[in-house]
Amino acid sequence: MGRTREAGCVAAGVVIGAGACYCVYKLTWGRDENEKILDEDEESTDTSETGVETVKGAKANVGAGSGAKLHSDSKVKPEVSLGLENCPGVKEKVHSGSHSGGGLEAKAKALFNMLKEQASAKAGKGVRVGIISGNRTLAPSLPCPGGRGGGCHPTRSGSRAGGRASGKSKGKARSKSTRAPATTWPVRRGKFNFPYKIDDILSAPDLQKVLNILERTNDPFIQEVALVTLGNNAAYSFNQNAIRELGGVPIIAKLIKTKDPIIREKTYNALNNLSVNAENQGKIKTYISQVCDDTMVCRLDSAVQMAGLRLLTNMTVTNHYQHLLSYSFPDFFALLFLGNHFTKIQIMKLIINFTENPAMTRELVSCKVPSELISLFNKEWDREILLNILTLFENINDNIKSEGLASSRKEFSRSSLFFLFKESGVCVKKIKALANHNDLVVKVKVLKVLTKL
Repeated sequence: MGRTREAGCVAAGVVIGAGACYCVYKLTWGRDENEKILDEDEESTDTSETGVETVKGAKANVGAGSGAKLHSDSKVKPEVSLGLENCPGVKEKVHSGSHSGGGLEAKAKALFNMLKEQASAKAGKGVRVGIISGNRTLAPSLPCPGGRGGGCHPTRSGSRAGGRASGKSKGKARSKSTRAPATTWPVRRGKFNFPYKIDDILSAPDLQKVLNILERTNDPFIQEVALVTLGNNAAYSFNQNAIRELGGVPIIAKLIKTKDPIIREKTYNALNNLSVNAENQGKIKTYISQVCDDTMVCRLDSAVQMAGLRLLTNMTVTNHYQHLLSYSFPDFFALLFLGNHFTKIQIMKLIINFTENPAMTRELVSCKVPSELISLFNKEWDREILLNILTLFENINDNIKSEGLASSRKEFSRSSLFFLFKESGVCVKKIKALANHNDLVVKVKVLKVLTKL
């Protein structure tokens, strides 16, 4: 083992010494040889030949210099010729490199680089082609901030760009492009295992558990799931009574005050299903003014507003609690003018509930309404809106006659609903214009209204 170790050390010393000699040669003799080759290349610029002729001149010059150099160059020549024969694309680049005066060593390096690139291209790891703009190369594989791909991250042009594309930066670019952009909006998710599905029909003990969860939690996600579960169960009459008897109405109604619009919407939906029961309406009436105020001030045409209007419509089907909302008549008519198609239909259903109660007529016709409300009688509106506005006019006209308010016209201002529907005469003209409507149902409704004038 000792002699083997000594032999290994000797071999390592020989290798190190050979490497040192080669470095000395490269720093001294090799530089002189390259300078001589460059001088001869500059003198032969009058010839139009490229590539092979330059290699021959370089070989001759090296042969005149030293035998050892000639031996090493004789090995390079077949490699160069082989690369030129098998790789025409490489041949052109080697020729262009030799024409620029790079020397035999530069040609060999260029050939080696091109062969390396072609080998990597065959293996599916070719250099990426960028979109050149000015003196910068745009890498199309990198993600643009806020976008999906595109050339927004520039790299330097030239040979270094190709090296970076095929080197370590290539792996970094791929890791950046696969990184998902961070979301800035809140995600309503939680790890709470809710004991029931939202569409399960629950018994009274199970409803008690859901109410206890809703009462104790402040997590919006849990509140939403619990409210949807209770709202779905409140669609069944036997559970409407069970939720009321378990004290569920105050627990649900306390969430009207929350600032989360999703929670308020689910709260109104649950109370809306509960309000179908007459006894539940007696419990919900405590919160009806609060619901009305929130519905009027929330975002126009939003889901919260629609849910609130549906709840108010259910609560005013009977005459018991309509007086609690009489202060909001002007807001109802303003919303009737400003809202979209669905809001208009829902608010008209609500107002029609009031018009079917003769006791509410005086307060209703004395409220101020926008004069643009008359535009709802135009024939451009669809059947549902026209039928609702005609029903609204018919009911108010009948109530004015039955309550004897026609003789009290001096009590109402020119901006009141009474003046718009009864005194101005504009509504009657609009209704007569609808007598030729294309829809037969609308035409029949118009004729019915006109016969009562």
